Amino acid sequence: MKYRMVAASAAASLAATALLTGCGSSDDDGSGDRAASGPVSLTYWAWAPGLDKVADLWNEGEGKKAGIKVTVKKQASGDDLVTKIITAAKAHKAPDLVQAEYQALPTLVSNDVLADISKVAGDAEKEFAPGVWQQTTLGSDALYALPQDSGPLMFYYRQDLFKKYELSVPTTWDEFAETARALKKKAPDKDLTTFSSNDSGLFAGLAQQAGARWWTPSGDTWKVAIDDPATRKVADFWGGLVKEGAIDNQPMYTPAWNKALNTGKQIAWVSAVWAPGTLTTAAPDTAGKWAMAPLPQWKAGDNVTGSWGGSSTAVTNDSEHQEAAATFAKWLNTDPAALAALVKESGIYPAATAAQTGGALAKPPAYFSNQPDFYTTAAEIAKGTAPAAWGPNVNVAYSSFKDNFAAAAKDRAPFGPALTAMQEATVADLKKQGFGVSE
Repeated sequence: MKYRMVAASAAASLAATALLTGCGSSDDDGSGDRAASGPVSLTYWAWAPGLDKVADLWNEGEGKKAGIKVTVKKQASGDDLVTKIITAAKAHKAPDLVQAEYQALPTLVSNDVLADISKVAGDAEKEFAPGVWQQTTLGSDALYALPQDSGPLMFYYRQDLFKKYELSVPTTWDEFAETARALKKKAPDKDLTTFSSNDSGLFAGLAQQAGARWWTPSGDTWKVAIDDPATRKVADFWGGLVKEGAIDNQPMYTPAWNKALNTGKQIAWVSAVWAPGTLTTAAPDTAGKWAMAPLPQWKAGDNVTGSWGGSSTAVTNDSEHQEAAATFAKWLNTDPAALAALVKESGIYPAATAAQTGGALAKPPAYFSNQPDFYTTAAEIAKGTAPAAWGPNVNVAYSSFKDNFAAAAKDRAPFGPALTAMQEATVADLKKQGFGVSE
């Protein structure tokens, strides 16, 4: 799985007409179909590979019994799909179902794209970690999607090099900083890890772990708290390590970064559960030398992690068969056979907790053949996923992060001013769009 968070649509013009509390309803309340007689045909826009094969299982089994057929139409992911679905919805030509990244949900809801499916699928809540479920309710009584896959954050490290340099796996962020410093003393040419200003999704996940909630709907306004104490703690921590030279300041996903991983210049990586797929490509010569552990904690003994990536299955207001669509979405993301197929055909890490171990995930990723308990450990980590709070202009916040944190990281300057600029840009954009804002 290589899914990473991308920003909500920058190209789509947001309809600043309603907040979450006033959106997401159509003539039908999601509890029944507008056209219930005869066979039902549903269209599902999605980008994950192999979803058509998973839909075939439904069409040949439960769907056939219920008279509901689902056709998957492959789409681009990220901004492209968000823009396309909003455009289609404005023309009342949206598909029945859409694969939506969690951070895109507020944008889609505020544009009145998504239906509330709580009456059909709300009882599925017990199948998911609370922090993951919360991302599809947006903190309300409504349910705008069902969680499909998730990206809990973890700590990856080179076992052989940790042993060589007599380093202990850090369990707290204080220990993480001391480990970075200890490595620099023993091997000045190596780095524990890097701070990447290209990866706003990772920074968001680290802030979530610390307790941040960047956007919160409050009455008829949005409360924006990007420059809050929790996020500032994270920014100051990483900025301090960059400033003192304890870690690298180069962006990830570049040839230079790949080489650093492959040669052992960088010996650890804070990433998500999908990291094995990236490491397979970026550092092919080091397979079997890495191990995964829980993310370091701010308080010793805690089990809290953030998310980097993940998507959901949503039903649109344009669908004439919302109940049927919600029934399929629930099957897709909770049925054991469907979940097994999602892992096998789509390569995802399922959000449903029951599917995070055993079955298709009984064996570790091939790259981590040396760690048989990889997915057992991952499942325990995933239980502690912190809630994420997204708003209707994630794209602006992420763009500001990249611009301001890139300059700060390059200059090894404090990250505080960059975080303040990120807050100010996000608030200014919301006001420009006509949203009420409180800070």
